[in-house]
Amino acid sequence: MGTPTPADTDALPNGPLDASAVHLCVDMQNLFARDTDWHTPWLARVLPDVRRLAARHPERTIFTRFIPAERPGEGRGCWRRYYERWASMTIEALGPEMINLVPELAALTPPAEVIDKTVYSPWLDPALETALQRRGTGTLVITGGETDVCVLATVLGAVDRGYRIVLATDGLCSSCDDTHDALLTLYQQRFGQQIETARIDQILHNWI
Repeated sequence: MGTPTPADTDALPNGPLDASAVHLCVDMQNLFARDTDWHTPWLARVLPDVRRLAARHPERTIFTRFIPAERPGEGRGCWRRYYERWASMTIEALGPEMINLVPELAALTPPAEVIDKTVYSPWLDPALETALQRRGTGTLVITGGETDVCVLATVLGAVDRGYRIVLATDGLCSSCDDTHDALLTLYQQRFGQQIETARIDQILHNWI
């Protein structure tokens, strides 16, 4: 056996990405990027590479947005209590502009698509799956935040639906280092047959 070439070491475990692949970018929004109670400091650090990935194929990119309750006291079950705790993060307190994508990513829409959700998972509303079926999508390249909350819900829903998942390890962000690291370990060690992890440079190298 010879020494692996750069092309070998950059290969994805299940082969290159074809025209059915979609970049699903989770919740890269002003309410996490700016100085709010949900500020995610890492977002600014990963944003340039996430934008670089989205800009490669904006027509194959879908952004999700997390839409908080309009005001405290709204929401079903535990979500009502959640927004009593996080009254500062309701639309009434923040203003509607804060739910927007960060400007660097908003500039890619259209052709990139935006799908809204009111809970961690984007799969409860049929809009995402409908959009993916319309495109004939078989593979999801996932970036965004937070690694241990909305990305987790997005990834597990995609696993249940049988998508090939390529998780961009340097395109994820969280407000908690410990749980970010723990989730990367979980993704790699417990879901190794269903989740591929790769750097954004690797993904771009393998995206036709």
